[in-house]
Amino acid sequence: MEYFVIIVSAIFVSNIVLMQFLGICPFLGVSKSINTSIGMGAAVLFVMTLATIATWLFQYYILNPFGLAFMQTIVFILVIAALVQMVEIILKKVSPSLYQALGVYLPLITTNCAVLGVAILTIQKDYNLMEGTVFAMSTAIGFTLALVIFAGIREHLELMEVPKGMRGIPIALITAGILALAFMGFTGMA
Repeated sequence: MEYFVIIVSAIFVSNIVLMQFLGICPFLGVSKSINTSIGMGAAVLFVMTLATIATWLFQYYILNPFGLAFMQTIVFILVIAALVQMVEIILKKVSPSLYQALGVYLPLITTNCAVLGVAILTIQKDYNLMEGTVFAMSTAIGFTLALVIFAGIREHLELMEVPKGMRGIPIALITAGILALAFMGFTGMA
């Protein structure tokens, strides 16, 4: 039951983009088409899960035992950047097709604050490794869901006649706000 609450909460109730406002840059920048949104979502799922596992291990086996918990943010940023670079190198050699599929999204994730935010939230919520992994995967699924819905709406808006002053980012921000209000309807579920 506890894992179900984590999953529902991370995907719908406390959506990382729409409720916690982490990962706004890729949310607005990559959401112009559904295909790119799905690609970015898959890359975020992969990296966020690995980064959360790695940072959890660093926190509980290196930082806490040596009294270095105050260096959490700096260490997490370095771990995430190194992990993304390592994954990129390994994928390039082991699976060129997957590397090509992820394309530009893998380096973009290094600067996605949602990955760092989830790693820190996992520690703050005092999750164990399994709960943290489920939380990271669910958060990435919630990120992808919001991104794909938003991309679908933006694709539809391209076909509509939007007033000149509202085209582009202004209508995208209004749409994101309405989408956030829609997700607020899930409050109280978990």
